[in-house]
Amino acid sequence: MDYFFVKLLHILSSTLLFGTGIGSAFYLLCVVLRGDAHVVAAVARIVVLADWLFTATTALAQPLTGWYLVHRMQLPWSTPWVAWSLGLYAIAIACWLPVVWLQMAMRDSAILSAQAGGALSPRFRRYFRAWVALGCPALAAFLGIFYLMVFKPA
Repeated sequence: MDYFFVKLLHILSSTLLFGTGIGSAFYLLCVVLRGDAHVVAAVARIVVLADWLFTATTALAQPLTGWYLVHRMQLPWSTPWVAWSLGLYAIAIACWLPVVWLQMAMRDSAILSAQAGGALSPRFRRYFRAWVALGCPALAAFLGIFYLMVFKPA
């Protein structure tokens, strides 16, 4: 019974991790493309909060529940789909960590621009480009992990 409960936690946390990440990215991308510093500042505040509440907690839950499931299934860590999943997860998290910092910097920059009544700054635009550049491989890595978890190829 504990195996199925942990498996459920693993699936739910992966769904929350992926859903929060893609949803937050979509909303932030949409408002940045509109260019209104007031709206960007408001949405960026929420995105940063969501990252700390949901993404950070589920990013920790995933390896813990995954370790337990691999242990219970008595799978070697060298099993190809397990090893690839771990590698892709490491890539995704390595991209996500600087994205959190970038989102906070984007939020702060947008707040300053909104308070000054100006447009989003060149610094904000640089942060945004880096945010997009890191988000793309993270998204690809998470999609790859979902594929591996479902199909478990040899």
